[in-house]
Amino acid sequence: MTAVHTLYLASASPRRKKILNQLGLMTARIRADIDESRHYGESPREYVVRLAREKAAAGWAVVEAEGLPARPLLAADTTVALGDEIFGKPVDADEARRMLRRLSGTVHEVFTSVAVRLGGRVEVATSVSKVTFSVLSERQIDAYVASGEPMDKAGAYGIQGRAGLFVAYLEGSYSGVMGLPVHETGRLLATFGIDVLAA
Repeated sequence: MTAVHTLYLASASPRRKKILNQLGLMTARIRADIDESRHYGESPREYVVRLAREKAAAGWAVVEAEGLPARPLLAADTTVALGDEIFGKPVDADEARRMLRRLSGTVHEVFTSVAVRLGGRVEVATSVSKVTFSVLSERQIDAYVASGEPMDKAGAYGIQGRAGLFVAYLEGSYSGVMGLPVHETGRLLATFGIDVLAA
């Protein structure tokens, strides 16, 4: 009989929770509130790595403050970038439309950094994927925004949902674009003694 591993998950993302559950891992949600403002001169990769680390630190502070049992904590951050321009989660429908218009017909990058922390030890891995969008019509953009799907997603789209129709080509990690790269996550957890295949 294999052991069931439980991780602290410093993320409210239902997609990350679902991916971890599909890997046979149980999760316990931990709040990790941080300032997600971009620092001056910070590249998209530097930005997601820093945020993943800061979320892990904020989550671990909660674990310690509440006297919770020591077990690995996972945090992650995903951003969409067109060149040096970063696209986070849209604040409203108008911003979602603007983001989708900018991404229409482009090859853009999706960066997802995963940080795993246990005590003072932190390990980070980053996935970078290139996504080619088809040219989107205003009708397509309006219909997609009206679905509500873009509102909690970096770049205002979810590849696993209706926006999969927009993706002409993907080079990289499908799960990374969703918000949690399975390959990198599995490698990180293994360094903390969690063998996902045996979970």
